[in-house]
Amino acid sequence: MVDILGVEHSYTHAGVIEPVLHGVNLTLRRGEFVVLMGPSGCGKSTLLNVLGLMMSPTRAQRFALAGNDALHMSDARRTLFRRRHIGFVFQRFNLLPTISARANVALPLRIAGAGVDGQVDELLRAVDILPHARKKPRQLSVGQQQRVAIARAMVTRPALLLADEPTGNLDSANADAVLRLLSRFHREFGQTILMITHNEQLAVEADRVLHMRDGRIVGS
Repeated sequence: MVDILGVEHSYTHAGVIEPVLHGVNLTLRRGEFVVLMGPSGCGKSTLLNVLGLMMSPTRAQRFALAGNDALHMSDARRTLFRRRHIGFVFQRFNLLPTISARANVALPLRIAGAGVDGQVDELLRAVDILPHARKKPRQLSVGQQQRVAIARAMVTRPALLLADEPTGNLDSANADAVLRLLSRFHREFGQTILMITHNEQLAVEADRVLHMRDGRIVGS
């Protein structure tokens, strides 16, 4: 599902180049649930943004997603591939505040030009938000907002789900609920999941645990 070799990425601030990823090699098999751990600032979130086609690597020897050469995709094709095949769950939820929970979940389908049918309510029911479907994010608890964000990430049935500290703003009970949801969807739909977390207890459901340090994956 993911096959990258020698991936590098640098940021430029005020003319100063700051390398963040240093020759990252990573292979994720289809249907695998992998946790990525490491200290803050080691490049984990940057790696997820590169894998999610939110930014391009500065350099790479190989960069393949689901058998597609993502290194040489046009901007239009990258956008289309991301919308159809990649889901994101963020620590800060990134829900649109002016629309309902149901509308937030349906948004990826509308952007992709797909029909909005019963699958939205099906997912809202699965994450126990259907009774609150008409509420706006500010009317929901923090845990409920994250469950809406997970439903939104899953609504297109993406082949690859990228989760960046999805439990970072949650208490232990809500964190456990989020992990159970991710594990359930992983079993039911067979997505490849790469999840960043600092919490070792959340790694118990993973097939593999990888560690990152100084812009490199250093082992499992």
